[in-house]
Amino acid sequence: MTIAIRRIHPVFVGEVSGVDIAKPLSPDDVAAIEAGMDRYAVLVFHDQKITDEEQMAFSKNFGPLEEARGGHISKPEDRRLQAGMADVSNLGKDGRPLDRDSRVRLFNLGNMLWHSDSSFRAIPAKYSLLSAHVVNPVGGNTEFADMRAAYDELDGATKALIEDLICEHSLMYSRGSLGMVDYSDEEREMFRPVRQRLVRTHPVTGRKSLYLSSHAGGIIGMPTPDARVLLRDLNEHATQPKFVYVHTWRAWDLVIWDNRQVMHRVRRYDESQPRDMRRTTVAGNAPTAAQV
Repeated sequence: MTIAIRRIHPVFVGEVSGVDIAKPLSPDDVAAIEAGMDRYAVLVFHDQKITDEEQMAFSKNFGPLEEARGGHISKPEDRRLQAGMADVSNLGKDGRPLDRDSRVRLFNLGNMLWHSDSSFRAIPAKYSLLSAHVVNPVGGNTEFADMRAAYDELDGATKALIEDLICEHSLMYSRGSLGMVDYSDEEREMFRPVRQRLVRTHPVTGRKSLYLSSHAGGIIGMPTPDARVLLRDLNEHATQPKFVYVHTWRAWDLVIWDNRQVMHRVRRYDESQPRDMRRTTVAGNAPTAAQV
């Protein structure tokens, strides 16, 4: 079969057919998927019943996997999934939904804020790939916002204002906005702010996009109140319904998105029921701004 991609939203998102991602891909298949990512920024694959090993193997077609350290507060002995897999479920190591007061659960609530994966790292992520093993019966949709289309519709004065701005991103800011402020010294070191450009240019298409995230809590050289007002204005603009695709999960969907071009968030769901979602992350290859 030949890979085919059908656009399913007015401005982005492609639905892919003609590929079994559990099997090795040909160079042409890899090139077709990467071209689809450059164009659509989000690709949806249905009916892909894959193992964790198969998901990791598929992901590595697009670059090395990102090192998980620094993106969570879980201790190695408490993790449910093997190295290379990020657990974005509501499940503990025993396979049961986490308690309401679980620190891991409270930390993971940050995924319900608009964000770009790993923007809190000096070298932020390229792609994220999320596989739905068990879909929650109530809620749990994932929303994606096209940061390219959002940038395109800014007025000229705003584009000029933000062109060279550098933001500070940290997990402590995004979680702090939800009231999580207690961290160990080791966590504070691990989550120390990094710098990211507010406007990114795609390395293949040359298209500009906003680089926003709930992790962004400040702008270099700008008073914090001014910076946060500007960031809130840009987030409100960028997440208008016309820029947003809502993915309603089916079991064994796999969705890939380009963190350089979109933001995303998960919506609330019935946390008494299991939601088993497993993510691999393809590492980026360069910082967006010089670090200090």
